[in-house]
Amino acid sequence: MHESFNESTEMYLKTIRELSIDNDLIAISALARRLEVSTVSATEMVHRLEEHKLVEHTPYKGVQLTGIGCQHAAEIIRSHRLWERFLADHLNIPWARVHEVACRLEHATDTKLTEALDAFLGHPTRCPHGNPIPQAGGVLKTAVTTTLNTLKPGLTCEIIRIHPESALLLEYLASHDVKPGNQLHIDEIAPFNGPIMVTIGEKPHALGQEIATHIFVTVIGSDA
Repeated sequence: MHESFNESTEMYLKTIRELSIDNDLIAISALARRLEVSTVSATEMVHRLEEHKLVEHTPYKGVQLTGIGCQHAAEIIRSHRLWERFLADHLNIPWARVHEVACRLEHATDTKLTEALDAFLGHPTRCPHGNPIPQAGGVLKTAVTTTLNTLKPGLTCEIIRIHPESALLLEYLASHDVKPGNQLHIDEIAPFNGPIMVTIGEKPHALGQEIATHIFVTVIGSDA
């Protein structure tokens, strides 16, 4: 476990970092939904984190990590994504399951074990789901990619990463072969916020708009 934080504290720090882009404010309601707790419970924990100078809370707007909070969150994410890499590459745990298992292992891993794991793995830069592994010292580089839901039909894309992850989401995406490195073609987008019809390989798939917000891609071609 990192520093003297308990598992709950680590989960909050990690989740705030995962939900934020450029350390923007995260609504406590969104944090509560992600952690599957009540808004009251999330608010109480945010106040405790604020007392320890790990977050800054702006009433009615949201919460963001402080500098030290960002560093600790990145250390937890580093441990998590290295474990995912180990589980997938060396234990052959299915791609969709490594996230859930790593969520348990990250809380039992101190800095020395994390660095030993990194060296054993040959200093990988990305987890099996395509997300960057923070550097030692808590530096997490944000990957610049586009979410699938923002694009138009006729484009061919490469899937770069899945973020934020959850066990249910990964199981669903695995069943549709939506994995980093695979290519997809955007065939059609149904009206009224309907599903995005894509082709992966030679198979058609329908992906909901909410799911598409988790799929980060780069455009590599166009029908035009």
